[in-house]
Order: sequence, then C-alpha cells, then structure tokens
Amino acid sequence: MTPARRLLILTEGHLGVHAAKTAIGVIRYGVDPVVAVLDSTNAGRNVAEWLPGHDIPIVASVAAALVLGPRPTTLLIGIAPTGGKLPAAWRRTILDAIAAGLDVHSGLHTFIGDDPEFAAAARAAGVQIVDFRRPPDRLETAVGRPHGPGKRVILTVGTDCAIGKMTIGLELRNAALAAGDSATLVPTGQTGMMIEGWGVSVDRVIADFLQGTVEWLVEEGEARGEWVIVEGQGSLDHPAYSSVTLGLIHGATPHAMIMVHKPGLLEHDFVHRPDVSFPIARLPSFIRLHEAIAGVVAPSRVVAVALNTSRIGDDTDARRAIEAAAAETGLPADDPVRFGGARLWDEVRQAVDALPWVAGSASVAETA
Repeated sequence: MTPARRLLILTEGHLGVHAAKTAIGVIRYGVDPVVAVLDSTNAGRNVAEWLPGHDIPIVASVAAALVLGPRPTTLLIGIAPTGGKLPAAWRRTILDAIAAGLDVHSGLHTFIGDDPEFAAAARAAGVQIVDFRRPPDRLETAVGRPHGPGKRVILTVGTDCAIGKMTIGLELRNAALAAGDSATLVPTGQTGMMIEGWGVSVDRVIADFLQGTVEWLVEEGEARGEWVIVEGQGSLDHPAYSSVTLGLIHGATPHAMIMVHKPGLLEHDFVHRPDVSFPIARLPSFIRLHEAIAGVVAPSRVVAVALNTSRIGDDTDARRAIEAAAAETGLPADDPVRFGGARLWDEVRQAVDALPWVAGSASVAETA
C-alpha cells in the first residue's frame, strides 16, 4: 500500500471557505494527514477557527512547516482562482518546497510541471510535480453508452459555481455507505481528484471530448459501486462556466439530479464583468430547465434540493430556509453538511428507485 502523503497546504492570503475551496475540501474529506497550512497572513492561528474540529497550525513559510512533526512530504496548492493562474508571488514558496524535498501537487490551469524553472528544480531534488488538471490522453467522443444493469447514476447540479456540489456529493456518498449501500463519487474536478485519488478535471478537456470523457468516467464509477454520484461543475446559466455543466448532463445521462442551492446568494460571481448583474435563478423554473435539457438525450429528474446554509448563522433559521425550499419546489430538501446526510439520502434513494425509467429497467438508454 502506498504510504499516505503528509500535506503542507498553500493558501497564502486566501484562507477561507470560498477562496480556498481546494484546501477546505482536502482538509474536510481527504485521507492524507495535513501537517500545516501555509499562509503568512494568518500565521500563528489554527485552521479550527474556520473548520471546527480540525486542529491544524498555520505557518508563515516552508521552513516553519519543516520543523513540525511529522515532516510534510507534499506541498499542495490549496486555491482555485478564476482562470486557474499561478500567483507570481508563490513561485519562491514552490521553489523552497522543492528544494526541501517536497513533491508539489497543483490543481491550477497553469501547469507547474511545464514551467522550466520548476521542472529543473524538481529533477535536481528528485521530487514529483503532479498537475491534477492535466487532461488525459484518452480522447473519445460520447457513444451513448447505456448504464449497467442495476446501476443508479445521480448528478449534482447547482444554481451557481463554488457552492458545494462536490461537498454534497461526498456527504451523500458517505451517508449511503453508512446506510450499507454500495456507493461511489465520480470526481470531475481537481479537488475531488485530490480527495478520491482518481478522476478527470473535466473543465480542462477539449469540448468535443467532454461528454465522452464524462461517459467513461461514469463507466468507471459503475465498476466501483451500485450508486454512482457524479460531481457537478459550474452552473447551467453561468455566463462563464455553463458549458461544463451541459457536458456533464449529457455525458453522464444521470437517472436523477440533485439541485444544490445557497440561500441568500443573489447573483453569480462573475469577476470579468463586475458592472453587469447576473441574478441567481429561481429554483422551480431552473429545475424544470435542467430536466428539459437532460431530456433531449435521456430522461432525468431533479429529486431533491441540497442547501448550503453557510450564510445563515442560526440553526433554526437554516431549518426555516430548508422548509421554504421544500415548499417552493415540492421536493425533499436539507443541508447535509449542517444536519447530516442520512435523511436526504434516504429520500433520494427512494425517489430514484421510483422513477419510471429506473424501476424495472436495466438502463437509461433503453427507455430514452
């Protein structure tokens, strides 16, 4: 068995649930121990201030992390900024980590391993650079592969980017496993890949091969479990990232979808045009839109709403928001992070098995 990596996670100046979503996801759900977070703007503090229960020191430099016990083995870049570019100020930190014998793991669109200076330093130090967003060599268009007999495929979709589609997928997968169901998550982004150890960052795949890539990822997921939860990306109405959502819907041909929504979030985060407003869609019409778009390839239904109530401080108010979403949509709703995923998973499982194209059917394709 490969020994666990010991991570030093770089978030310099960006530590927070939204800005450092890669770091937060790996800390919450990853299997590798995190020795420290590197963020000089918060040095001396502890990650537990952001994520209660995670006692992880925050340090100002690679050198400061090296004296902790146990010594880290890998520097993991813990942010996913718009455009995925490497901040210039981080070059020195990455070179320091390489010189100290640490591997470098990155989910940026900027490939660290293709940078001549980084590549030369890694060769000299005998360390590895892993770019999780590097696309696979396997380039295939979709062929309309039917799902395997008895398999149930669920895709998380959302009303915006970076609101928890991966997190909801992980929470429901974990709830499924706790209930004794055979379930797996299909990672389609760099953070999910870092957590699960496989997958493809589909936002880096050439458009012609996006659906085909998702298709064979789902096939791999079906080999790993009976319930296949596909990690969603983007948002169908986001002016910058809608295409990856469409590719996931038509490539995964999910039996069902789960709509992820963040109450209190009114506009898409669209940094390229801060002068233009792109409002968050209303749930009922947005749900119908997803079902219609999925249905041109294969039938699918949104069977539940998963809320991210992190903007709501009080549990009572959060439950009111959940009740309001359920009343507005007529669907089961909950926040699996805040209140646990068992109840929502039970509702999802029952709803999926009751779908006419699932009950008594071997595959979506046979009923499309």
